[in-house]
Amino acid sequence: MHEMSIALAVIGQVEEAAEQAGDITAVRSVRIQVGELAGVVPDALSFCFELACAGTVLEGAELVTDSVPGRARCAPCAHEWAVGMPPRLSCPRCGGATTDLLSGRELQIVSVRWEDGPTHALTREPIPEER
Repeated sequence: MHEMSIALAVIGQVEEAAEQAGDITAVRSVRIQVGELAGVVPDALSFCFELACAGTVLEGAELVTDSVPGRARCAPCAHEWAVGMPPRLSCPRCGGATTDLLSGRELQIVSVRWEDGPTHALTREPIPEER
């Protein structure tokens, strides 16, 4: 289950940001973007996140997941469409197979809310994937 490695990567990045911010005693919530083509099961990620937060500054934090739909653009005719699941990567207008994936593979932390504090946007770096 690669959702556990993703949860651990999120926790690691948030702990690092909390340490750099200084004097952070608890994290209330973490908001992430997950593209529908990222191969991540949001419920499994939430479960793993809750387990992995135990004993950390994130213990009890809520994981808020924003789903990002997959969208593609046909290079020859510039038509854009929702890719859907299973993904349709050939152009529905002209049948072209030369497409650019515009969205749907995102996996990144958007913001973190500290205990009794404001929401902080983190740099929008992708969450490292397991290799």
